[in-house]
Order: sequence, then structure tokens, then C-alpha cells
Amino acid sequence: MRVYIPLIVTVLCGLVWAGKLESCASRCKEKFNQDAACQCDRQCRWRGDCCEDHEHLCTAAEDLKEPEPFLELEEEEEEAPASHLYSAPTSCRGRCRQAFDKHQPCHCNARCQEFGNCCEDFESLCGDHEGFSHSSDTITKEELQSISEKIYGADTNKAQKEDIILNSQKCISPSETRDRVDRCPEPLFTYVNEKLFSKPTYAAFINLLNNYQRATGHGEHFSAQQLAEQDTFLREIMKTAVMKELYGFLHQQNRYSSEQEFVSDLKNMWFGLYSRGDEKRDSSGFEHVFSGEVKKGKVTGFHNWIRFYLQEKEGLVDYYSYVYDGPWDSYPDVLAMQFNWDGYYKEVGAAFIGSSPEFELALYSLCFIARPGKACKLSLGGHPLAIQTYTWDKSTYGNGRKYIATAYVVSSTR
Repeated sequence: MRVYIPLIVTVLCGLVWAGKLESCASRCKEKFNQDAACQCDRQCRWRGDCCEDHEHLCTAAEDLKEPEPFLELEEEEEEAPASHLYSAPTSCRGRCRQAFDKHQPCHCNARCQEFGNCCEDFESLCGDHEGFSHSSDTITKEELQSISEKIYGADTNKAQKEDIILNSQKCISPSETRDRVDRCPEPLFTYVNEKLFSKPTYAAFINLLNNYQRATGHGEHFSAQQLAEQDTFLREIMKTAVMKELYGFLHQQNRYSSEQEFVSDLKNMWFGLYSRGDEKRDSSGFEHVFSGEVKKGKVTGFHNWIRFYLQEKEGLVDYYSYVYDGPWDSYPDVLAMQFNWDGYYKEVGAAFIGSSPEFELALYSLCFIARPGKACKLSLGGHPLAIQTYTWDKSTYGNGRKYIATAYVVSSTR
């Protein structure tokens, strides 16, 4: 049977024992302590297990406006430092009114004409203070929560409760994830209604999963059929209410002038190839996030439940345990788990469970555009959730636009 944890806190496994440490006095710099009744580290607010006096005793001394995500340890966090999406070095597109940045060769703020350092297209794009007049941070938290709720409500292709039976088994603490111990003798998925996979977006998505070599350092070469499969997937998801909600929002925000421009950009940011190693075009955002990769002997990316289920069904994925189960009592849900993928270990892989492919791509794209390199705080069914994205900064496409390095779910508080 599916395991649910009460909704009182953001869900983490573990019991609270009487007599354990219950205060943050002298513990503000302490790391996660599995023997304590409550926690005082920087990540406890994201897990929902802080001591009652944590905010009073600990937050005054350190800035917790952007807590570190606790669910993932992605290599790309070091390889792809945070940067603003579409901060093209020689263009004002997406940069009007952007704060002065000494690292940029030209500028798009209100005083650039006074200093003579405006980008060439400043007048055409920003002169009337309309058009593309939003910087990457001017989509507000309230707007993000509103559009994410609309996308959540529009996901009619998601799994229903009767479509999936999970056997999540053993829940461990974050400190135990590096043990690489298989604590779950049975598969994660007891049952999946595979009729879901005949839906157009699912079928198109599944056709893409085996178009990649998982080991980085091996260049990817797409056949004409595989390129056509990318177009089919984008065409099918754009028919859905989920993607219509997303495009309508971004169009209203002046990020895209037409649906054609939006789809073209989705194809580039997700399917455009770049080099994670050996100067070969061996990776893409889609491959990393949805299909999964192996780099330096460990699994990176691999954040999709459909891919997990299909690989587990083939005997290629061995489910080990989990550290986080989201508070939703219906799908989509979120699970952060440990697993072995055909000989390679994933320490923590967070994924939506039971969501449609278009739902995941929509939320990841939204956050990549609105909060690149930051925790993007959303709301799904009244529950907070955050998505972390990173841009790939070593190469660009178009007019200085960035590829997706990674995107994954983290927990969040309001």
C-alpha cells in the first residue's frame, strides 16, 4: 500500500523521541543530528524539522533567504554557477531595467544612456520602458505560486490514485544516504497502469528516453527519426492545457512574442547539445534531467518517475530507500530516493511521481526562465514546493541564451 506521512510538516522520516535535544541553544552550527528530536542546521526549515527556537536563536546570525536545497547533490552546482537566463552580453532582450552589473559589456538600466554604455538594442527594446521590460527576477513569488497552481490544476493527464501503487518501504535520514546500503528488498513500483503510456504525450516522451548514451564523454548523434521524435514531443505537449497555461503566462510577461518562438526556445534549451566532458557534444538538459547520465562513476540527473519505472521493470534499477515523501494525498507527489542504476549509485534523486511529462517540463522550464540558478518557490495544491535549476555557462545558443544544466525538486517552506 502507498505510504503517506501526516501533512503537519514537510515530510521527513524519523521519530521524535522524548528526552532528546529540543532546543537550538549552542547548536546553530550543528550538522543534521539523527538522534535529536529537532534540528538546527541551515536546511531544517526546508525539511520542516527545526526546533521551535531555531528562528529566534539561529536566523539572526545567518542569511536564510535562500536555503540550501537538501535533497540533491548535483555535480552541476559547481560546474554551472548561477546566472541570469538570457542575459545576453550584447543585447537588452530580457534585461530592460536590470541592475548594473560590472561584468556585463553593455547595460540596459535607466542610466546607461547617461554613462554611454547601453547595448545597441536598448532604444528599440527598452526605450519606451515596455516590450521586453522584465529582468529575470521581476516575476514575483506570488505570480510564480499562482501560475504553478494553474499548471497543477491543468494536469489532466496525470496518474490517478488507482493507477500507481508504491512500495516505498524504508525511510532513512539524510546522513545515511552515503552508506550505499540497499534497505528495500522489493521494487518501488508494485503496480503502474501502463494505459497511461498510450496517451500522446507519454508515448512521445518514452520514445525519447533511449536516444542517448548515458556515459558523459561520448558524443550524441541524432538520426533524422530521433530529431523528428523531439518535434513530435514538443508538438504533443503544446496541445495540452498545461503548456497553454505556461505559454500564456510567459507571453503576458513579455518573455515570448509568439508560440512559435516559445517552442523553438524550448527545443534549444532542452534538446540542444553541449559538452560536459572531453569537448564532445555529449549532453543536454533533457538527457540529464529525464533520461539520466553517468559521470565519474555516479548517476547524475535521472529525475523522472516514468524512466525509473521502466528501468526498474527491466531489472536495471535497484531501489534502495527514500528520505522524503511529499505531503500530497494525490498525484503528482514527490519522492526523494536512493537507488542503483545498473551498477552506479544515486545518492538522492528527487522526482515527481504520477505527473505527466508536460507537467514536469512546464514547471522546470518556468523555474529556469524565472529563477535560473536559484530556488524557485511554487505552490501545488496549496502545498509549498521548490525547484532548483542551473544554467550551463560554458556554451550558449542563439543570442547568448543558456542551456539547462539541471533541474530538480527540493522541498520548501513559504
